Amino acid sequence: MGSIVLGVGASHSTLMNTHWDKVVHTERATAFRDGLLAARARIAEARPDVVIVVGSNHFRGFWLDLIPSFTLGLGEVIAAGDGGTPQGPQHTDPPFAQALAAELVAAGTEVAISARLTIDHGQSHAIQWLLDGIDVPVVPLVVNVFAAPLPRMSRCVELGANIAAAVASMPDDRRVVVISSGGLSHRLPWPSDWTDPEGDDEEFLVGAWLNGRGEWRRYDKRRREIIVAAQPTIFPDFDERFLADLEKGDLRAYADLTTEQIEERAGNGGQELRTWMVMAGALGFAPGKALAYAPMPEWLTGMAAALIEPA
Repeated sequence: MGSIVLGVGASHSTLMNTHWDKVVHTERATAFRDGLLAARARIAEARPDVVIVVGSNHFRGFWLDLIPSFTLGLGEVIAAGDGGTPQGPQHTDPPFAQALAAELVAAGTEVAISARLTIDHGQSHAIQWLLDGIDVPVVPLVVNVFAAPLPRMSRCVELGANIAAAVASMPDDRRVVVISSGGLSHRLPWPSDWTDPEGDDEEFLVGAWLNGRGEWRRYDKRRREIIVAAQPTIFPDFDERFLADLEKGDLRAYADLTTEQIEERAGNGGQELRTWMVMAGALGFAPGKALAYAPMPEWLTGMAAALIEPA
């Protein structure tokens, strides 16, 4: 049977790629980068046959015309190439992805499927930094963390557990690594309610989210300007407590948090914690190890990297 041999959680920010020369907190930035490299080394040691990358999508592959709670890429996967991340077709494993989707649906987690999925830095940043030089296929699992209503945290935990069961039920000895990409705390200059934007910038963003299918680059320059101009809002106390709970194997308690509670404690970008909960659930909430934490106002985000070894 298959087995999950490692879980990895890592923050993402394209500003890490495009604005490294503007970093003031260089020691923090270097520590986070070193944490990513340590995680990459551990992934290589784990010798995975396939990697499930659980991440978000920042309206370059999904739009307000259709955003499922969970979407699994079953066939062709195209990276958008935004913010200096990889661009173009990715190495995939369609038979594994199709079997995984079938098992998840049978277990009661009705994931949407895509035979031609566009991913953005919500997943490709992890591919870029954590899988560099590792020749392994990826299966992307996109979690809706931006267009309310969002899936419950408890539902993300259930999805993780069902991923573990699905992998264990497969007939071959496939070695699987699960990566979560996103978080920790941060606040994006995006409307808190996409149905009621306030001001020109929010109206522009909602228009881009609704009309960007097939032409997201047309909106990207101004989107980028809005993000770069944002005032950083990071909650280090929350982040450090979250990582401490990860190390103790206590992340299951976060399944009770509501969308409103997450935004209050970790900002609207903290909704990406759902990806960590999927990964931790797939690892059975075994105690983990934090590799790095760096509150990076230059990147607008509390940047973290961590491992969870299977119990």
